[in-house]
Amino acid sequence: MYKSDKKRSSLLIKNVIASFIVKGWSALVVLLMVPLVLTCLGPYKNGVWLTISSVLVWINQMDIGLGNGLRNKLAIHMAHGQTEEARRVVSSTMAMLVCIVLPLLLVLLILVWKADVFAFFNVDPAILPELRTALACGVTLVCMTFVLKFIGNVYMGLQLPAVSNLLLSLGQTLALLLTALLYYIGHTSFVAIVVVNTVAPLLVYALAYPYTFFVHFPQLRPSLGSVNLHSAIELGNLGVKFFWLQLAGLIQFTTSNILISQFFTPEMVTPYQIAYRYISLVMVAFTVICMPFWNATTDAYERGDIGWIMRASQKMNMMTLGIALVLVLMVAVSPWVYQVWIGDTCHVPFGMTAMMALYIFLMVLSMRYSYFLNGVGALRLQLYMTIMTVVFIPMAWIVSKQTHSILWFMAVMCFCISPSIVANILQFKKILAGTATGIWSAK
Repeated sequence: MYKSDKKRSSLLIKNVIASFIVKGWSALVVLLMVPLVLTCLGPYKNGVWLTISSVLVWINQMDIGLGNGLRNKLAIHMAHGQTEEARRVVSSTMAMLVCIVLPLLLVLLILVWKADVFAFFNVDPAILPELRTALACGVTLVCMTFVLKFIGNVYMGLQLPAVSNLLLSLGQTLALLLTALLYYIGHTSFVAIVVVNTVAPLLVYALAYPYTFFVHFPQLRPSLGSVNLHSAIELGNLGVKFFWLQLAGLIQFTTSNILISQFFTPEMVTPYQIAYRYISLVMVAFTVICMPFWNATTDAYERGDIGWIMRASQKMNMMTLGIALVLVLMVAVSPWVYQVWIGDTCHVPFGMTAMMALYIFLMVLSMRYSYFLNGVGALRLQLYMTIMTVVFIPMAWIVSKQTHSILWFMAVMCFCISPSIVANILQFKKILAGTATGIWSAK
């Protein structure tokens, strides 16, 4: 048990350090990509590409949570040395992704060629006549990537999230290099930019596939004979739970921009987004540190190593306290940071920054426990708590109408996430104490 404990902790630390390096490189690549694409396309076409890319991202959400389901099931089987069962879930996941993406691609291509995409994206056909071609190429390439990106979830299930992050970073880096090449040769058409930015991650995953399943982990190589209907149903059931959890969080924050625009003014969205992007830097760092705990927790729980989980929990408590102190400092220096970053182009009220810091801290506190709960598959109670997403919109409307203050609107955001935190803490303690039954249990 001691050797397993030491090996798990060592692997976790290595992945955290490697993920920080990879994420830092990714951030630099993104910073370089923004002005490069803007130079290639100009403001109008660049705006269209950013809009299209945000729509394409939603295709990745259509896996109904299979990726997260795979990482959990794979971690469980590997913890018990069940190699054949692990291969079965890998094969079943890939088969289900193919079954999802084929009809999805067909529907999307029909919409691209038959629907009025120019009106949908508010694009002038005279300026961008090749919009349909670009969309068809982008949708096709992203759907192909949709299947192969499960390789990243395989590495997460093997407690190697740094490798998953590396694959994403390599895709971004290749896209940057290909875009720079287009700029150098003077072939910066809209279609070309769309193609290189969507084909780059596909090429990375296509190269990673033989390395992963023929060189490094041949015992997990997907095969048609290993596809199992029972495994597919289990993955689907678990995946749907993850899907709804992801969707609930996505809905609350994406609707916030729309609600702020409706309840107050569209201009108010700008300082809100600036405050979010500044303060949420700590959440990105926290995610990089804590993501490896997810599948390490699955491994420890399946082996009955509750002692390791308790020690890891103490470390996460210290990290959460550190996050709180950093947030206080970020709020204190925020006027100076905004002045250096955006100058006088936009005023961000101090109270808005403080409320955003409170919201992000509550998010971090919730994630600190949900990583453990996700790792052991305790999703049912978390699903019940997503009811607060439904409550959020009418409550925000009533409070905003009565107070006419965006700070009270943000207070509603904080209030709606608070019950989930309480439930997560109680469930975490019950599971570790072995007293979790009913909706509190991990099964």
